[in-house]
Amino acid sequence: MTEAIQIGNRTITASELISLLASYQMLPQLQRELILDEAIDQSSRSANVAISTPKEVSQAKQQFYAEKQFKNEEDIQAWMAHQGVTPEQLEVIITRKLKIEKFKQDTWGNKLESYFFQSKAKLDKVIYSLLRTQDVGIAQELYFRIQAKENSFADLAREYSLGPEAQTGGLVGPIELNALHPVMVQMLSSSQPGQILPPTRIADWFVILRLEKFIPAQLDEFMKVRLLNELFETWLQEQQKQIMSAPRGEGGTGRQGEGDNSIT
Repeated sequence: MTEAIQIGNRTITASELISLLASYQMLPQLQRELILDEAIDQSSRSANVAISTPKEVSQAKQQFYAEKQFKNEEDIQAWMAHQGVTPEQLEVIITRKLKIEKFKQDTWGNKLESYFFQSKAKLDKVIYSLLRTQDVGIAQELYFRIQAKENSFADLAREYSLGPEAQTGGLVGPIELNALHPVMVQMLSSSQPGQILPPTRIADWFVILRLEKFIPAQLDEFMKVRLLNELFETWLQEQQKQIMSAPRGEGGTGRQGEGDNSIT
């Protein structure tokens, strides 16, 4: 007997399901979850990931309910009905999330400190003032007026700057260095707070910069979670690429676009 699922008035067979997943671009997500299942299973069998305790499962359940904003049992039942899951399947979903977190921690937890120091230069933040114009003559004049203290940076930025920073008197940040154009990163990284940097051509703009504050990145709990997830996602994308490039492999998702290094 051919297995099938009923959705509304439509009956979908198992053979049709693969074609539909591909048509709806859902195969990469299925591939991702299968990779995770295999990794979790291998780690569990090699005793790298400890079996979850009842307390951990209970905490994971409460966290899951909080993330879904369940307020009572009725909310839980309504969600399960909408998702088409049974109480047993809900338990599997919750414990699987816990296993994934344990897998991430066990695999990359001891690498966070070294990864942090490798990445620190792009994680540091700055607050800076920016004035930009497309006219080099205006940029030079404004720079000299700021240098001579004829006008404040903020007033001139409000009047002349052609970006959204005009609304804040040129003030931008805090923002991570990796979000900025490489030329701006070099300029700000080599300057001192309060130092006004002369007009510099960046893309279509002539910019005047002043570093207001440098904020070094800290390896706190928030940063640890972020870096752990970065390492995990990098690994997962590599696994998917390997499958995509293997002979007779299924197609996969395209790479997301890289940053455009635009002026912020």
